[in-house]
Amino acid sequence: MSSRAAPFVLVSGPEEVLADRAVEQVIADVRVGTPEVDVVTLTAEAYTEGELTVQASPSLFGEDKLIIVRDLHQAPDALQIDLLNYLADPADSVTLVVTHASGNKGKKVLDALKKAKAHVIQAPAIKSDRDKAEFVTNEFRTSRRKATPDAVQALVEAVGKDVRELASACKQLVDDTTGTIDADVVERYHGGRVEATGFKVADATVAGRTGEALRLLRHAVDVGVDPVPIVAVIAMQLRQLAKVGGAGRGRSADLARDLGMAPWQIDKARRALQGWSGDALGRSIQAIAAADVEVKGGGRDPVYSVERAILTISRERNGS
Repeated sequence: MSSRAAPFVLVSGPEEVLADRAVEQVIADVRVGTPEVDVVTLTAEAYTEGELTVQASPSLFGEDKLIIVRDLHQAPDALQIDLLNYLADPADSVTLVVTHASGNKGKKVLDALKKAKAHVIQAPAIKSDRDKAEFVTNEFRTSRRKATPDAVQALVEAVGKDVRELASACKQLVDDTTGTIDADVVERYHGGRVEATGFKVADATVAGRTGEALRLLRHAVDVGVDPVPIVAVIAMQLRQLAKVGGAGRGRSADLARDLGMAPWQIDKARRALQGWSGDALGRSIQAIAAADVEVKGGGRDPVYSVERAILTISRERNGS
């Protein structure tokens, strides 16, 4: 077994991209010392009783093994029992990697791994825009590429719904471009998607640029974007304005931590707040809430409902 890898490794957390990378890194570490290591993957869903015992048994030729047990949080009793038995009497030639997303299922195995001093690799959830911005920033930093905050923001807005897709977009920009990655670069690769996601619709609406907001809305609808997520993005931005407007002064980083937002979102909201009054913001939030009900089945024409909300919000922003 390679000296670079612990005999027991626990990958803990629900983010599949990070969990997959952790497993790949363990495999790479083991192969540094044992290039021909036999890698075996067992999944909770397809597990049969005694399978781990068979795989962990010494082979005829005595080669090292790396056994990956996926999804302990879904493990049947048979797998949990086999894991506990193995941990009580492990094999010297085996590296065991266990992944566990969340929850209490498999707790006895988790406790046994902890008692065995397993190396723990965290794979925390990446959900909020702040989490995604930090993920993107780290992707570029790991690749030794500089990216501007505006570029990070644009990329999150364009493809931030799926973390795996976000990672792929970062890799594409690193592989296909040179120099500093700025917003123009992201726009060149993902500009159409930024418009289609509704973020630009929301930006124009909140800024009171009525004509542009309506044009972008029609473009998004034309390329097949459902009105529901567009309304959701506008509502999110209005809520962010309300949160930042009510938080008072302070460093962007401090407010970001307190409000669960990314620092660039704080700065963006502060810029957008210019020209807004508290009452106008409140009425706009009510208007987008009404549109949300209508686009989810409460109205006859979802697109008209969004257009009407945009017109109302723009008027409130412009004080007319």
